[in-house]
Amino acid sequence: MNIALISTSSRKNSNSLRFANYVRHVLTETSQHDVSIVNFENYDIPFVGQGSVKKDSLTNFQQELISAWEGADLVIFAMPEYNWTAPPQATNTIHQLGGPAFKHLFENKVFAMVGISNGRGGRQPALDMTTVVNKIISFTNSYSIVSPKLYESHETDKNLDENGQFIGHEVYERTARAFIDYTLNVSQRWLAPNLVETK
Repeated sequence: MNIALISTSSRKNSNSLRFANYVRHVLTETSQHDVSIVNFENYDIPFVGQGSVKKDSLTNFQQELISAWEGADLVIFAMPEYNWTAPPQATNTIHQLGGPAFKHLFENKVFAMVGISNGRGGRQPALDMTTVVNKIISFTNSYSIVSPKLYESHETDKNLDENGQFIGHEVYERTARAFIDYTLNVSQRWLAPNLVETK
């Protein structure tokens, strides 16, 4: 399965990137998956009303994001919680790519949402992005699904080091792995015919 992990924090060495790296470590313990990470440190998508993303003149960041996303069967968004909601870069990305020109990004995919916090938070950004992505799937008349199980990464910097290696409480790793396993199972069920045909 091709999996894209999208870290939507524009901060350098962010907790969202730590979580994305952690998921990559878990997914590559076996050789069953091709995993890529897109980091928003070089984010340059214009905000709605200030410009648009043009397919024939993508920046390096935009090309990296779109290539990883369109090649993925499963797309996992890792989003920091800012003032009890998702970061503007995350929602703006969905708004800018959620039209006819990029409809294929919402076709035959499974999406999963993770909210990242250095305290006891993360639920709201995952819920907010679930709502927005579901609406885009419906609006574009696409056939994709957002996995119903989201993950709240609490005290991320205490549980994962800068390289995404687990260093924390066993409850964190147990629940994170349960989220990953559930997400993979949903993906395999939703994508089973396509995975058989194309893999």
